[in-house]
Amino acid sequence: MDSEIKNIKKWNIMYPIYINSKKTIAEGRRICVTKACENPTVTEISDCCNYLKIPCAIELDKAYPRDFMQRGRVRVLLKKEDGTPYNPAISSRKQLMIHVAELVRRHPNRTKKQEPASSSAAGSSKSGKGGKKKR
Repeated sequence: MDSEIKNIKKWNIMYPIYINSKKTIAEGRRICVTKACENPTVTEISDCCNYLKIPCAIELDKAYPRDFMQRGRVRVLLKKEDGTPYNPAISSRKQLMIHVAELVRRHPNRTKKQEPASSSAAGSSKSGKGGKKKR
């Protein structure tokens, strides 16, 4: 395992934009919108790779060239030195992206975040106009 970790430069790279349903293919999305997830983070992607038992490493100092404002990427090692995949269900980068996008949607942090947002939007029933009245 040590020799594989030293050679991290040869690992596959996965940017969050690759599986972001909010982005277009021209902006860098690599899978179809129906399989993609909304605004994934590098930590969510890393958690999903760990769940799939695929070695991964987060690089926060890197950015996607087409959208350099979004920092971070994940390096993943799909295959062992002998060429067999770490996870038999995932043998290509595309399969990995689809599996990770599916898992990110069900990520525990993500489900907690969405619940308060929907309830607060329904709770605010303030009238649109506000401010000082003119005399």
